[in-house]
Amino acid sequence: MPCFKLTVAYDGTGFVGWQKQARGTSIQGLLEDAVSALEGRRVTVTAAGRTDAGVHALAQVVSVQLERFVDEATVVRATNARLPAAIRVLDAREMPQGFHARFRATRKMYRYRIWNTEILSPFERGRAWHVPSPVLGVSAMDTAARLFEGRHDFSTFQAAGSDVQTAEREVLSSRVVREDPVVLFEITGNGFLRHMVRSIVGTLVEVGRGQRSIASVSEGLASCDRGQAGPTAPAEGLFLVCVEYE
Repeated sequence: MPCFKLTVAYDGTGFVGWQKQARGTSIQGLLEDAVSALEGRRVTVTAAGRTDAGVHALAQVVSVQLERFVDEATVVRATNARLPAAIRVLDAREMPQGFHARFRATRKMYRYRIWNTEILSPFERGRAWHVPSPVLGVSAMDTAARLFEGRHDFSTFQAAGSDVQTAEREVLSSRVVREDPVVLFEITGNGFLRHMVRSIVGTLVEVGRGQRSIASVSEGLASCDRGQAGPTAPAEGLFLVCVEYE
């Protein structure tokens, strides 16, 4: 019974997110349909993490257990033949029994793209948050971003109503850089809360606009109060870049 690790890229535009929902089309549902057709029975796939509606992935990792013995190249070819063009299986690797995409992950990296000029390129629609003016203060944003590094309680930056057992997470790297006309925020950590990255981005943009001090970011993080964070940035600028394993 082979266990496969799939690396999957997708454009999240128009989907309800990774996870299957009562209504709407999900990436998980389409991928399960494609793998089930290959397997000849219904199968369930497990992702390293759930992405929300409109969020993209450059390299989501998925685990799936099959009963049929097939080679890696066949898994890639057969699943892509049944998937829409917005979802591609980039790679398939047979793994030891017990591999679990979520529980075995040790770190994830996300990237958020902010288009910081007056006119948004039509080719960037759905792939960046358009913040036309003012020119964001990237130096201040980067200084504030580094405050998130280390182990903290990120209750301030999680979605309301979350039911996680603990909001404590470790951020290994948090940086903001400008690559005109885009401002990039990249963050790597051992795990993320729902809307955590987007809430951090909304807060950093307030710093970049001069609407919030760097000190207030540190105070907000320590407060564990969602009301002390900035707005949740739009989903379309967020990309899951990679997932790492031991």
